[in-house]
Amino acid sequence: MTADRVYIFDTTLRDGEQSPGASMNVEEKLRIAQQLERLNVDIIEAGFPIASKGDFEAVRLVAEKVRGCSIAGLARAKDADIDRAWEALKVAEDPRIHTFIATSPIHMQHKLRMEPEQVVEAAVAAVKRAAGYTSNVEWSAEDAGRTEIDFLCRIVEAVIKAGATTINIPDTVGYTLPFEFGERISALVERVPNMHKAIISVHCHNDLGLAVANSLSAVTNGARQVECTINGMGERAGNAALEEVVMAIQTRRDIMPFKTNVDATEITRASKLVSTITGFPVQPNKAIVGANAFAHESGIHQDGVLKKATTYEIMTPESVGLTTNRMVLGKHSGRHAFRDRLNQLGYRLDDDQLARVFIRFKALCDQKKELFDEDLEALVDDEVIRLRDYYHVKRLHVSYSPDKNPVATVEVASPDDESLRQGTHWGASGMVDSALKAVKAAIPEMSDSKLVFYQVHSITGGTDAQAEVTVRVELEEKTVNGQGADCDVVMASVKAFINALNKLAYKRDKGRNKPRSGV
Repeated sequence: MTADRVYIFDTTLRDGEQSPGASMNVEEKLRIAQQLERLNVDIIEAGFPIASKGDFEAVRLVAEKVRGCSIAGLARAKDADIDRAWEALKVAEDPRIHTFIATSPIHMQHKLRMEPEQVVEAAVAAVKRAAGYTSNVEWSAEDAGRTEIDFLCRIVEAVIKAGATTINIPDTVGYTLPFEFGERISALVERVPNMHKAIISVHCHNDLGLAVANSLSAVTNGARQVECTINGMGERAGNAALEEVVMAIQTRRDIMPFKTNVDATEITRASKLVSTITGFPVQPNKAIVGANAFAHESGIHQDGVLKKATTYEIMTPESVGLTTNRMVLGKHSGRHAFRDRLNQLGYRLDDDQLARVFIRFKALCDQKKELFDEDLEALVDDEVIRLRDYYHVKRLHVSYSPDKNPVATVEVASPDDESLRQGTHWGASGMVDSALKAVKAAIPEMSDSKLVFYQVHSITGGTDAQAEVTVRVELEEKTVNGQGADCDVVMASVKAFINALNKLAYKRDKGRNKPRSGV
């Protein structure tokens, strides 16, 4: 161990899974553990083996399959817990038994119903039993944040003498403030005679939103292991977020001269995997991994970032596994970011053209919170080069009854073809499906197009409300959005689909006729 090294102990699979509704099966736990292996964390707490047969199997599978890091299992200060933990962990490359007992007055009196002396005896006995299986033993003082400091120093000294090599000081209920938690760690360093024989770890909960701050305060005062979870998952308000702890240490080495072994470029992948498996979405403004963490909408911010990224970005998107930052085009955006995005899309407008399109862009921003590339292309196409309709629907007929499959017939007109094209489809799963497949039948050159997104919502209330439909369509590695509105949801769907096909046709011709005039 070097003085500047901070070990990362990930407990997503144990404490993170204790988030209500976040239970994972054995296979899902293994997938997350393998991603944590790629993330290069030092210790993975795979579960609580005695809690259930499923938890035991998950810990054993992770211990068997994952290499390159220590695998830990949690155990109360009970012989049966410790024996069961070892049974699950013994196949690991570097097994760790993590045993704990509560030490705060409120826990000892009301939960354990034990005297302090009995707690010390139980803790020492548990550590000795665990040390009989492995030299890698971690001991935790549950609710250490509210434990009397004299008693905490006494019991820590005793368990180190019994064989504990890591001492965990949890702020179990997220009660302490950063300065007092740091002082608690400093007191242990100064007052426990054999503290140098063990690593001090911290496990902070986020009930007051201070888990990361408390963890970092502990590190600056002598802790060298931080227990945390991906996306900050965990009991109640969660734990210290791994991604925030790691990137704070990496970004602020000027005042925290420490390092971890974590491969930060795997952080975004880990965040998305955990979110997908648990069904817990990451809030957009979440630090490091939120959708808006590297997004800029303010015109002042966008202008600064485009001139020099470090004006508003204290770390690079690439450092956490993203490919780039994101300029959000909305009502706060400036002309600089607007022109830059058009340039990225391949449009080169003169000042007059840009001024006209920018006015329309601002007007559209009052209607939509965020504009996407397709919106910008539509603005430019309409204002500068007047995108024509390659196809438009002339007639739609749909027949449906509960005992028969729907039948749809559509007539489509094209400026290049004076005659109407007709397509019919029957036997689909619904009227909208039949109608869209009828459109593809009428336009064979677009028959390979694939609908990848479909959304409908009512513009106003009432049974006569307009339906607004948005679709996303792919063809030959090109993807476009289409919109359509009508009082009839089937017609709105057809209009949206036709709108998307028109954009695809335009992109096809644009590719054949480069360069373009006026762009």
